Amino acid sequence: MIFTNPRGAPELACDHCGCRWVDRLKGKAYCYECGEEISDEAIAEFQRAIADFSAGNRSASAAGQEENPE
Repeated sequence: MIFTNPRGAPELACDHCGCRWVDRLKGKAYCYECGEEISDEAIAEFQRAIADFSAGNRSASAAGQEENPE
């Protein structure tokens, strides 16, 4: 499950309970709230969303620099 924070960035959340606190330090991602494993598919979806968000921010930043040269 992916949420969007107030700045528009994606946040990974547990598919089982919706918690956004994920333990990634044990080699596998687990939810702090319910203990369920975060699936590889959910992690891959999150990584794509982060890449898309990052690419969008780079495009917007470059457009802003072109409009306001300093």
